[in-house]
This record gives sequence, C-alpha cells and structure tokens, in this order.
Amino acid sequence: MQPTITPLDATIGATITDIDLANLDADTWNIVEDAFHEYAALVFPAQNLTDEAQVAFANRFGDIEILRGNPADKAVQISNQKPDGSVLQPDEHRFKALRGNEGWHTDSSYMPLAAKASILSAQVVPSAGGETAVADMRAAYDDLDQGMKDRIEGLSAYHSLYQSQAKIGHIVKTGAGYGYHDKGAPLRRLVNTHPATGRKSLFIGRHAYSIPGMEDGEAQELLDELLDFACQPPRTYFHDWRPGDVFMWDNRCALHAARPYDYSETRIMRHTRIAGEPESELAATGRDQRAAGFQPSTSNR
Repeated sequence: MQPTITPLDATIGATITDIDLANLDADTWNIVEDAFHEYAALVFPAQNLTDEAQVAFANRFGDIEILRGNPADKAVQISNQKPDGSVLQPDEHRFKALRGNEGWHTDSSYMPLAAKASILSAQVVPSAGGETAVADMRAAYDDLDQGMKDRIEGLSAYHSLYQSQAKIGHIVKTGAGYGYHDKGAPLRRLVNTHPATGRKSLFIGRHAYSIPGMEDGEAQELLDELLDFACQPPRTYFHDWRPGDVFMWDNRCALHAARPYDYSETRIMRHTRIAGEPESELAATGRDQRAAGFQPSTSNR
C-alpha cells in the first residue's frame, strides 16, 4: 500500500498515513524523504515506535546528535517527570529548561553544529495543552517585503542558550549541561539557503540575540520583529498529541515551540535529534559575550 500524504492547513507540514515507520522499504523511504524536503514537517499518527525503531528511523536522515554525552543515549526523554514518579517543580533547573522550550526556536543553533532534524514521539500526554507548534521560515522569508529582505541580506546573529534562558529569568553557569558550553556563541546568517532544496528561509528564534555591527537594542528589535512576523498563520501548525504519534521537522527551515499545559500532570516525549551536516550547519563561534552573566532585555519570549 502506498502512503497517503495529506498537506496540513498551513504553508508547512503534511500528515502521512498508511505507513509503518518501523518497517520501511526503499521505495517508501524515498517517499518520506521527498515529503520531508517538500513539507519541512511530517506527522505520522499512531506509530507506537520502540526506542530502537525510532533511532533506526532517525538514522535514515543522518547521524544522531548525542545530547547527554553517552553514545548509547540516542533517544532521550523530554519530560517533567522525575525518576521517582513525581513532577518537576518551578524552582528546578530542568523545569526552567522545559519552560524555555516554549519560545520559538531551532534545535542546537547554539552549538557549533546545528541540528538537521528533530523527531518527537508521544509517550504520555496531559489532558489538555502541551501541543508542539512549528512555523514555516521558508514562507516567512518569501512573504517579507523587499525592503526587509534587502536589510537582512548578509546579516548574521550569535546564538546562545545562556541568553535565551536568561530572558526567562533562568541564569545558568557554564558547564551546567548540554548546550551550556564554553566554546563561544555560533554566528549564523539570518537568511539560510537549504542545502537540499535551495530555498531561502529565515534562521532566527529565541537563541539569536546579537548582530555584529549593530547596537544590541536595535538588533533585538529587528530579531523580535522578524520572529513576530514569521510565527503567524498561515505559516504555523499546532500538533495536538495522542500517545504513539510521531512528529518531525526540518530545523534548517522551521522553528518549533512547546505549548503550556498543567505542569502538575505528566508529559513524556521521546526525542531523537539528527545532527547537521558540517558543510551546511557548522558555524564559526565567537566568545559568548553574555555567558552566565547575560542581562536580559525587556523582551521576554
């Protein structure tokens, strides 16, 4: 049976049904890869993948990015549940890290090698809320007026997890975990050209914070303006999770964000992140001017 591809009611994304991600033949894999490049975000309902099957599916797209320093940890939990079964409390580091994910962002843009794609599968979902949203940065760039396109052409911004967490009041010391490194902040162009499709897109999000040659206040105003413009219908899709769903997106041309829910309820997602390709996702790093002492602006995402 051929997979059924149904575009979402947005400029981004499609749902693919009549497919078993754990048992893909070569022809079906080619359909998935082509759809990934065309739609940038794919929903696969009710797959119920095991850890091993999710990792195997992710590996079809490239190398797995290791998030916890252990090569065996290729699929990790993103959850507010602690090992003893209780839920995280607002004063805990991991709780604040999860709340940061509610801002529009692209994965690992704060690392020298940004992520190519991300895959989530739902294990336990809250009774309401907790959706995952994506925003189409290809359509966002296309919809900019020519004056803004001319203004941002050639501009770059530093990306830092320190500063994006500091904006929500979470001050983190160097070396406190993944992403809180001492390698300096990567410098990335505001306009990205997709290595597979050749389409231009905005490369922004909450981790972007400083533009060389521009006053910080002016840079933040520009980045905020672009983000506010980009993350609007019809360029956005909000996925309402059911256990077993698989949702993936292309970090090179899409932003994503977690949505709030009742944090006294448990939410468990399995996350697999595909590493970027050095030819297109590796960026030079400069010293992170803010680091753990970043002073947030009045903007709060």
